[in-house]
This record gives sequence, C-alpha cells and structure tokens, in this order.
Amino acid sequence: MPHLKAVAPGARIVGPAMTVREASGDFGQFSSDDFRIGSIIDAALAGDVIVIALGGAAVSTWGGMASFAAKCKNVAGVLVDGGVRDLEEIAEFGFPVFARRLVPTTGRTRLNVESINEPVVVDGVTVEPGDLIVGDGTGAVCLPQSDTGKIVGLAEQYAREDALALDDMKAGLTFSEAMAKYRKI
Repeated sequence: MPHLKAVAPGARIVGPAMTVREASGDFGQFSSDDFRIGSIIDAALAGDVIVIALGGAAVSTWGGMASFAAKCKNVAGVLVDGGVRDLEEIAEFGFPVFARRLVPTTGRTRLNVESINEPVVVDGVTVEPGDLIVGDGTGAVCLPQSDTGKIVGLAEQYAREDALALDDMKAGLTFSEAMAKYRKI
C-alpha cells in the first residue's frame, strides 16, 4: 500500500485486519449517526488492526479521541486510505496510525460507514478480514491470510541473513562482497 504512511515517527503495527468500508460525500450529505467510529472501535478485538477503505478521500475519519479509545481497547493500530487528524494527540497517545492524508476536515456528516468486516480495497490492495497487516516507518503491507506462514518464514530467513551480513561487514567484508554473498540484502 504505497501511499499509506505512519503519521507519527516510530509507529509500527502488526495484527489481523478488521476491515471497514466508508463512503464520503459533501458536508451534510450524511447524518452524524452515519459516522459510526464508535461502532468500528466496538467491533475491533484486542490486537486487531482497523483497516478503513475511504478511497483516498481528503476527509478525516480518525483522530485523537478515536486513537485513545482504540488504545484503551488494545487495538494494534489503524490504517486509513483517506484522512486522519489530531497528529499531536495521536503521537501523545502513542497509538499507531497509518494514513494517506493528514487533514483538518471532520468526517461528521461527510462520511458513512457502509460495512464492517467485509473485503475492502485499500490503496489498490484487496484486504480480507483476518489478513495480516504489517507497518513501520517505510510503509504498510497486507499479507494474505492464506500465505502468512510462508511469508513470515521468508522474512525470518532474510532477517537471519541480514544479521550474518552485518557481522561479516563488522569483520571487514565490504558491502559489495556482502551483496554477493547474501543475495537478499
């Protein structure tokens, strides 16, 4: 998901996806009751990553208070293909938020929660409930639930090779030599 980034430095997420699809519109198009962020947080389990498909809209569906409420519930983080706000509060609460945009525009009366825990498309990637979401300072990815074991195994192998390469470079191996010896660095 190349357009979604951590909104605060140091944010990391990992956990199963709890998916949400929202529609956006003009101010007043939806009622305040359609903006059901509380229902989204209520549906999430401890350890889940809430994944919100908003089609990249420049409207905030998530902010500081939602971050605090989700953190109190031990939600692992949120990933929004759209806007979020309240960066300072998000950072203060230490809740991992990944998004396409930081915007001041509230989602009240501009957003409608259409579905919870159904497949969604986020930044061009289909995300199924339960898929593994992983994010860090570089960005975020979705690992299909059916391939998670294989992908995690490969990642662990690459991490072991990186550690060996670091040890070899500390002992004098050049980076070019390390790249030839360890094909995945």
